[in-house]
Amino acid sequence: MTKAIHDSGEGMKKDALLTVSSDVNFISNKFPDYKIGPNNIIIEPEEDPQLPSLKDIVAKETSQLLEQQRRLSVRDIAKKFENGLATAKLTDEAKWREPVSLDRQVLLKKLRDVLESLRGRIAGRNKDDADEAISMVEALAVQLTQREGELLHEKAEVKKLANFLKQATDDAKRIIEEERANARTEIETARAAVQRIEQVLQEQEQSLKSEEKQELEELMKEVQEARRIRMLHQPSRVMDMEHELQGLRIQLAEKSVYCIKLRKELEMNRMLEENRSQVYELQGPECLGSCLHIIPRTAAAPDISIYSIQWYRVLPEGSKRELISGANKPVYVPEPFDVGRFLQAEMILNDEKVTVTTAGPINSAAGLASFVESLVRKSDSEFKVVVVQINGNNYSSQSVHVFHVGKFRIKLCKGWSTKAKEPYSTSMQLCGVRGGGNAAVQSLFWQARKGLTYTLAFESVRERNAAIMLARRFAFDCNIMLAGPDDRSPVPRSTRPTSPD
Repeated sequence: MTKAIHDSGEGMKKDALLTVSSDVNFISNKFPDYKIGPNNIIIEPEEDPQLPSLKDIVAKETSQLLEQQRRLSVRDIAKKFENGLATAKLTDEAKWREPVSLDRQVLLKKLRDVLESLRGRIAGRNKDDADEAISMVEALAVQLTQREGELLHEKAEVKKLANFLKQATDDAKRIIEEERANARTEIETARAAVQRIEQVLQEQEQSLKSEEKQELEELMKEVQEARRIRMLHQPSRVMDMEHELQGLRIQLAEKSVYCIKLRKELEMNRMLEENRSQVYELQGPECLGSCLHIIPRTAAAPDISIYSIQWYRVLPEGSKRELISGANKPVYVPEPFDVGRFLQAEMILNDEKVTVTTAGPINSAAGLASFVESLVRKSDSEFKVVVVQINGNNYSSQSVHVFHVGKFRIKLCKGWSTKAKEPYSTSMQLCGVRGGGNAAVQSLFWQARKGLTYTLAFESVRERNAAIMLARRFAFDCNIMLAGPDDRSPVPRSTRPTSPD
């Protein structure tokens, strides 16, 4: 935008001496017609009453410029800004207004140049009009310059106001976001507090219910006790019968226990009478975790090593017996499969046959059943063992292995490596070591599959028996009868010991 500075009248006159432009646009669209007479005297033509004078033309142009200036005033811009126009539109209007202002300056300059040119050509009254028009143009230029300065100042103020409003809008948005975040945090805190209160109320309600239930049970007990006391103080025929029945039940139980005791004593006396002629007998407790030894009763008895020995399981009814495969030594360690049965050792030398039998059935170890029941609840139980033999050959390493008994398989591991891992099947066998001295009490025989057998030593007798019982329990759940070699085929024979021929 061109800016004109008015210092004094002399400067304005010097600016008026510039070259006159030829593209001035008047309302009449032409210059006035002048005639040059003799001696270069300008002869004015007769005035046409229909054409306006030069003063009127200048006044009209001035009014048009003022009207255009009024339309483009800062008040109008502020009104548009108040109505919600964007800053981009203000920038576009400012860009559009700059060439307009520049055109006004050029127009005034061209008008002045034309008036200066006409003043030199005319004389008389028209020359005075031209001077007056030139002064009006100069005043208009000064007013235009001042107005442009005011417009620039107002434009700067508007920009400041726009920047301030923009910053205020950003600050308001930021404050709104912060308040919204704080509100969300408070809502979450309040929600968590409500949940805690609900939880506390539920706990209190449950505790009240449990207390009410407990009080109700205590009240029922008190009522029953009161009824019992009342019935004691007021006996009836029914109560007398109940007391008599209770007494008869107690007497019957005592008689049953006494009869069982007498039957056992009679059986032991009868077996002692039959075994008086025997020269051998079994030594050791008749329960799990013990060793049964065949020992001579007299010093004159032959050496046991010359006999061929075979152990049997005898059912309590005495109708048949089962051969214990591999139990062919003077020492035998009972296993869980022997619980509730008699054990019998048959000694054969040529045609001579000697049998020795336990006085009663093999009893289980104390607390073993409850220990096994606690292990059944687990899906996998671990036992620390030492491998004694593999496929009948001694295993030199004494490193500790882990014997896993699971619901569906048995696994033997050493650290992270797995030595054997087999599911329960008909080819699998598991039993105690049959013979072998005192070490057999803590050992078992495991055939994982055909062609792969292990002899494992446990840390205690209890763990060895618990592992056997637990594995047979899980195998039975899989419809597998897990036992030792040939334990499934009973051998019917008389269970009574026979005297030597």
